[in-house]
Amino acid sequence: MVRHSSRIELSQSALKQNINFIRKKIGPDAIISSVVKANAFGHGIGTFVPMAEKAGVRHFSVASSYEAWQVSRACTQDSIIMIMGILYDEDLEWVIKNKVEFFVFDLARLKKAKETAEKLGMKAIVHLEVETGGNRTGLVESKLPEALEYLRNHSGTLQLKGFCTHYAGIESLSNQFRTQKQLQKFNELYKQVTDSGLQPTLRHTACSAAALAFPETVMDLVRVGTAQYGMWPSPDIYNLHLQQTGKKQDSPLKRVLTWKTDVMHIKRIREGEFVGYGTSYQAPYDMKIAVLPLGYSNGYPRTLSNRGEVIIRGKKAPIVGLINMNVFMVDVSSIEDITSGDEVILIGRQMNHVITIRSFSEFTNAINNELVSRLPDAIPRVAVK
Repeated sequence: MVRHSSRIELSQSALKQNINFIRKKIGPDAIISSVVKANAFGHGIGTFVPMAEKAGVRHFSVASSYEAWQVSRACTQDSIIMIMGILYDEDLEWVIKNKVEFFVFDLARLKKAKETAEKLGMKAIVHLEVETGGNRTGLVESKLPEALEYLRNHSGTLQLKGFCTHYAGIESLSNQFRTQKQLQKFNELYKQVTDSGLQPTLRHTACSAAALAFPETVMDLVRVGTAQYGMWPSPDIYNLHLQQTGKKQDSPLKRVLTWKTDVMHIKRIREGEFVGYGTSYQAPYDMKIAVLPLGYSNGYPRTLSNRGEVIIRGKKAPIVGLINMNVFMVDVSSIEDITSGDEVILIGRQMNHVITIRSFSEFTNAINNELVSRLPDAIPRVAVK
């Protein structure tokens, strides 16, 4: 089989450690829903979902019916899939037939779900998402009584399994006043639900940041994305963890993803010559450079031109010149015995050096999730120990 220009390895042991840490944080009872939207945050749904199941996860959250279909091909029959976002009317039949659960945040979706379920002679399993102050998706309070009445009147075709909301920026301590208002509003709306005679099985509001730092947000289920992949949602959440544990430093979350490529070509250039396109880098001395076979088309940020680093033979090599569509160059003048075909670490550890996902954001202003979720699906992913 022909090879891709780079590859991604996913660590099963790191994932298991992350899941265990999250479980310790949230307690023994809440369900962990692995959020695998955006191709499992770039880790690859097809590779990551079986790994999560091996780590004990049996619930997966996605952003679309297409992603739900992808997860259904990768998971075992006893896992539950929940759609949090877009669900086209024409996909409802497949969703209901396959017992895929989904958010309802407007009356139109609720009514269409009832019609489709009735046609199939099955129940649609819904989670009612309410607006509490995030102003994204969510049923507004004025529409809640009508939705509850509709659910009561059509309980034969609509199963209200969940009641949920989404916090707006809980990973930032500057937003805590807003978070507390959202939690208060959620509890008020939930009382309306129970007062109406309905009793959802699951209440859920917590994302990674909420689950790790704010125990009052942990209810019957937590939707964990960022943390399971070994990334802290923000410095604020990490610092809160340190305060809660009384530690000065701690590394309970381990990066699951390692990204590698290989040296494609090595050449020597003379002092004063330019490297690559344009004149962004001029050699200050006679140099040895390595050409690497990937670029911004492969998800490597162009903003790392003349700023980023890679690791080769256990040493860091700085990027020189502009990152192109499918190649970029690094200075390997100080690396002895380097040859074409040598392994290159783009994200990960080699000997005593490490390139973190977070380090990319220091140069690109891109958050962790943005970088990894942009990694093309074409890059092969493989699970390792």
